[in-house]
This record gives sequence, C-alpha cells and structure tokens, in this order.
Amino acid sequence: MLLSACVEEAAAPSQPRAVPGDSLEGQARSACASAVRAETGNPDVRVQRSSFSEAGTEVILQVGPTGTWRCIGYRDGTTAGIQSLTDEGTL
Repeated sequence: MLLSACVEEAAAPSQPRAVPGDSLEGQARSACASAVRAETGNPDVRVQRSSFSEAGTEVILQVGPTGTWRCIGYRDGTTAGIQSLTDEGTL
C-alpha cells in the first residue's frame, strides 16, 4: 500500500528588493555617479557596488585608476555623504 501526502509550503512574504538597474537602486547609483563626477571633476567614475536601503542606498564608486568614493543616494534623486575612501596620505 502506497501512502502519499500533499504538503503545501507557503512562501514567506518578502519585500520587493531593488536590484541594480531597477528604478530605486538604479536611480541612486546614477545620481551618486553624477555627484561624484561633479565633486572630483573627474569624468572617469564607475560604480563598483551598491547596497539598497529604503532609507538611502550606499554606493561605492571607483574614480580614475586609484580613487574609491562613497555616496548615499536617496529615492528623490538627492545625494549625501560623498567622501573619499582612499587614504590620500599614501598616494
């Protein structure tokens, strides 16, 4: 005799998470890249990574061959906390 049972597993509800390229995180990445270009005067700015948060997305950017910068991008397109993470004393 075979016994079989149906087990239904309900998925836990999850919050939608923004990923690079979507509207919230993508906008924060773009806004930070523009802000860091303006701050440094260097057009060679590339996003290395970002960490999405509803409160503000942290974006880490590479400026030129050696500079690393940090920026917080917000959903309204503004930015804050723009700072160099490179130890300029060793350059």
